Amino acid sequence: MALDYVALGILCAVALILFYGVIAIHDIPYDIARGRDHPHQDAIHVAGWISLFTLHVIWPFLWIWATLYRKDRGWGFTGADGHKESLHEVVSELQGQLKQVQEDLDQLKSQNATQNSEAGGEDQ
Repeated sequence: MALDYVALGILCAVALILFYGVIAIHDIPYDIARGRDHPHQDAIHVAGWISLFTLHVIWPFLWIWATLYRKDRGWGFTGADGHKESLHEVVSELQGQLKQVQEDLDQLKSQNATQNSEAGGEDQ
């Protein structure tokens, strides 16, 4: 009779350890994301809880998502020459080029207008 209670205690202990173990494991990607100051750490945390209901099918993808980002290098993607170029820098450069093209176009239009007015004045 005493062995029955010992077996029941061991069974309950194993069930509790497995239950809390699964819950602890699901939070590993969030801990990684929090440690790396990931911009999507809240989404990773929520997706980790959702992965409990999907039997951790999406959990490996959360791990990958959490480990892709590091604060010192961002997402780790670089240009062809090996230098990281932010989207903000590219947009700023393109805006500068567009402004230069607009100024050149305005200058050409004013030159064309003055030439047309001079040519129109000579015909009369």
